[in-house]
Amino acid sequence: MTTTTLAVLVPLLPFLGAAAGLLLGRKAPGFVRPLALLPTLAALVVAALVAVRQGGGAAVEAHTELTPTGSVPVELALDIDGFAALVAVLVAFVATCVQIYSTGYLRDDPRYPSYAALVSLFTSAMLLVVYSGDLIVLLVGWEVMGICSYFLVGHYWETPEARAASLKAFLVTKLGDVPFLIGLFALATDAGSFRVTRVLAAVADGGLDHPTPIALLLLAGVAGKSAQFPLHTWLPDAMAGPTPVSALIHAATMVAAGVYFVARLLPVFEASAAAMVVLAVMAAVTMTGSGLAALAQDDIKRVLAYSTIGQLGYMTGALAVGDRGAAVFHLLSHGAFKALLFLAAGAVIHAAGTNSLAAMSRMRSLSDRVPDAYWTMTVALLALAAIPPFSGFFSKESVLGAAEHVTDGHTAHVPGAAGWIVLVAGVAAALLTAAYATRLWLLAFRGRGAEAPDHGRQPLSMTVVLWVLAIPSLAFGGLAYRALPDWFDGRALTPTLLTSILGTGLALVGGLLTYGAWQRTSALADRTPLGAVAAHPEGDAGLVEAEAIATHEPAYGDIAYAPDPADPARLLLGPLRRHAAAGFHLDAVYGALFVRPVQAAASLVRFLDREVVDTYVRAAAALPRLLGAAVRRAQTGNVQTYVSALLAGTVVLAVAVVLVATGA
Repeated sequence: MTTTTLAVLVPLLPFLGAAAGLLLGRKAPGFVRPLALLPTLAALVVAALVAVRQGGGAAVEAHTELTPTGSVPVELALDIDGFAALVAVLVAFVATCVQIYSTGYLRDDPRYPSYAALVSLFTSAMLLVVYSGDLIVLLVGWEVMGICSYFLVGHYWETPEARAASLKAFLVTKLGDVPFLIGLFALATDAGSFRVTRVLAAVADGGLDHPTPIALLLLAGVAGKSAQFPLHTWLPDAMAGPTPVSALIHAATMVAAGVYFVARLLPVFEASAAAMVVLAVMAAVTMTGSGLAALAQDDIKRVLAYSTIGQLGYMTGALAVGDRGAAVFHLLSHGAFKALLFLAAGAVIHAAGTNSLAAMSRMRSLSDRVPDAYWTMTVALLALAAIPPFSGFFSKESVLGAAEHVTDGHTAHVPGAAGWIVLVAGVAAALLTAAYATRLWLLAFRGRGAEAPDHGRQPLSMTVVLWVLAIPSLAFGGLAYRALPDWFDGRALTPTLLTSILGTGLALVGGLLTYGAWQRTSALADRTPLGAVAAHPEGDAGLVEAEAIATHEPAYGDIAYAPDPADPARLLLGPLRRHAAAGFHLDAVYGALFVRPVQAAASLVRFLDREVVDTYVRAAAALPRLLGAAVRRAQTGNVQTYVSALLAGTVVLAVAVVLVATGA
C-alpha cells in the first residue's frame, strides 16, 4: 500500500468511526466502545507508519482537482512533511488516550455514544487540517472542529454554565474566522492558488502584493482558534465540558490548529515585518497575562486552561522569531504533558464524585487517595514548569534560545524587537508558570480543605492512560531535541547555556517563592480562629483581604467544605489577585464595548419594528377597512335612495359645469 493511500486512511478512519457511532450508537450499544476505540487506534498505527515512511525526508504530495471553479481551483491535496507527519502522530495518540480514558470516566453517562462519535469526528477534522495541502480543504477541517467543540463543551447541556460556555466558544472562534476566511481568499488571489506549496512558492518569488493585510487577517483566525490574546476568553469557560474533552482540545486539537497553521505558512507571515511584531506582542501579552490569571484561579481546570493559553503563547512566540521547529517541538512536548495534566485532574475530580469539587481550596489528602494521579500529575507539573530533565525544559528552552538568537541580529526575516519582546516575556512567564504549577500541586495534594467522601479507586482504563502519558512527559524532550531537526528545518533545538540558566533559575525562584508563601499563609491560618478574617500581624497587604475560613458551599447534601486558608496567591499577588482571578475583566470590557451596544441596537431595531413598521402596516390595513365601511353604509338596497343620490349627483355636476363655463 502506498504512502499516499495510507495517509488518506488516517483522517478517514476516525470519520467512518464517528459516522458509524452516530448511526448505531443507540440501536447497538454494544458496538459503541469498539467504534470509539478501534478506528482511532488504527489511525494512530497508520499515522505512525506514514511518519516512518516519510522519515523527515521529502514531503509526500498528491493532489486531484475537487471541482472546477473557473479561477482559482480547489483541490483534494496531501502535503505531508516532517512537521505534518509528527503532529498527526500526536493527534492520533492523544485522541486514542482520551477515548480509552473516557470509557471509564463516562461509563455511566447516557450520552456517551454521541460523545464518543463527536470525539472521533473532532479527531478526523484535526487530522484533515494537518495533512491537507489545500487551504479550502484545511478550512473544512478547521470549521468542523469548531462545531464539534460546540457540542462537546456543551455536553452537560442541563447546566447553564455548559450552555453558555459552548455558545461563547463557538461565537468567539467564529469572530476570528470571518477575517481568517477573507485572508485565505486574499492570499489565494495573490498567489493564484489555494495549494500550500504554490502559495509558498509565490511568497518566495515575491508574488504577494499585500502581505501585511493578509497576515493580519489570518492572525485574527489564529488568535481565535488557538486562544491567544485578545480572543482567548472562551477557553477558560470551556472547562464546563467533560474533562477528557478538555484534554483533547488543549493537547492536540482545536487550539493546536492555529499554531500549526502559522508554522505551515510561516513564510507568508515573515513577508511582513509588522505582522511578526504583532505576533510577538500577542505572544508576550498572552504569556504574561495568562500566567498571572492562572496563579489566581481556584478551579483546577481553569488553572490548566490558562496554562494552555500561556504555553500556546510560547509557541506563537517561537513563530514570531521565525523558528517553526521550536514552535512545533513545544507543541509536541506540550501535547503529552498537558493531556496528562487534564486527565490526572479528571481522576482527582472523579475521586470526589462531582465537578463541584474542582476547587483546589476545598481539596485535602488527595495524594493518598489518588496515588496514580498524584505521581503522574507531579511529573506533568515538573514538565510544565520546565524543570530538567523533563520534556518541557527542552522544548521551552528551544523557544527561548530562538528568541535569543534573533536578539543577536542573526535572522534577516525577523525584526530584532520581536526577539526581545518574546525573550523578556518568555523568561517572565517561566517564573509565573513554575509559581502556579507549585501552587496547584500544594493546594491539590497538600491542601487543608475539608476532606470529601471517598468514592473508591478509578477505573483501570483511566489509570493506565495516566502512566502511558507520563512516559513522554518525562523522556520525550531529552530524546527529541537531537532527532527533531532532521524532521524539521535542520535548525538546532539544543538548549543554550544563557537561556537555560536564566529560565531554569527563574522557574526555581517561582517555585520556592510559592512554597515559602504557602508556608507563611499556613502558619497564619493556624493562628486564625474559624470565621475570623486573616490579617498578618505585620500588616502585609497581601493578607489583609484573606477570606473567612468558614464554609460557604455545600457539595453533598448538608456536608460543607471549607476553603483552604493557606492559599499562597494571597501573598504573591496581593490586591492584583481579585483582578487576575477575573481574567483582568476582559469579558466585562467586551461586554461594554461590543455586547451592550449590540443589545442596545437590537432593542432599537425591535422598537422601530414594533412602533414604526407595525404601526404603518396596521394603518395601511385600517384605511381600506374604513373606506369599505363607508361604502358598505351606502349600499342600502333601496332603489329610491339610489335614484335620489343619482339625481343629486347630476345636479351637482350640472352646477359645476355651469360655474366652470361662466368662469371661462
